[in-house]
Amino acid sequence: MSSVRLLKTFIAVAADGSFTAAAQRVALTQAAVGLQMRTLEGDLRRPLFERTGKTVRLNQAGRELLPQAQRMVELFEQMRTPVHAREAMAGTLHLGAVVSALRPLLQATLALKRRYPALDLHVGAAKSGELLARVAAGELDAAIAVHEPGPTGAQGGLTWTPLYAEPMVLLTGKRVPEAPIRTLVQGQPFIRFDRGEHTGQLVDRTLRRMRAQPQPFLELNAIETIVDLVRANLGVTIVPLLRDNRWASDAKLRVLEIPGATEARHMALVQPRESAKARLIGAVLEELERTTAQRRPARPA
Repeated sequence: MSSVRLLKTFIAVAADGSFTAAAQRVALTQAAVGLQMRTLEGDLRRPLFERTGKTVRLNQAGRELLPQAQRMVELFEQMRTPVHAREAMAGTLHLGAVVSALRPLLQATLALKRRYPALDLHVGAAKSGELLARVAAGELDAAIAVHEPGPTGAQGGLTWTPLYAEPMVLLTGKRVPEAPIRTLVQGQPFIRFDRGEHTGQLVDRTLRRMRAQPQPFLELNAIETIVDLVRANLGVTIVPLLRDNRWASDAKLRVLEIPGATEARHMALVQPRESAKARLIGAVLEELERTTAQRRPARPA
């Protein structure tokens, strides 16, 4: 259905703020996305975007259309699923995620709930270590956690399904003078992620590869709190480039790639190797992979 394809593209443009980014999400060329949006505006007889250079934003008409378009696309997806299949997908799942992965998991579970009303889904947030312990103890059916790839992934009765990797980047406030990466790390107050956590260990390995000795300032275990402090020009930091980040478009932040950096934080879905709820977890995983594939990280300029 061509109208549904137009609405899917419209939703992608609304989410990404550019025809180029939306084209990657819906597997079209930038020109094709632009043509589809002009067609949609023609069909609806009103403009939907405010265009500034390569950036597009929804105008008032576009903002009013967005929830209607989302409902129509969701309804179409439900129509594609046979009734017997919707009825068969039922049961209760208890899921968890680290805070930075909570949004895509919530998006995936909400989409599944709309498609399969008989599903009862519960989501909570915790640190990776706690999530693993709760999955192993049977308190959670599955969780998104930080995972270091290697031969230990299937030990302890657990199995891992890789989702995506988040490369390490340097964040500074826009008021911080531009300088080489190593100079910034050593010359500015350094806000460090908790070294007791796997993410903090990735930061340490990145610093060693850079041969950088930062000025100790503050150590925290919440990425968004660290980012807020950097945004206020209170220091610089090295953190994973979160899959769902909006940092590149933040007027108060500068996101810098670290030349030669090979460290990345790997996110995966962990679950018991044997589970009576494997089919339900598989449905969540499929929806989650679709969600995370759509939300590519905004790369540094």
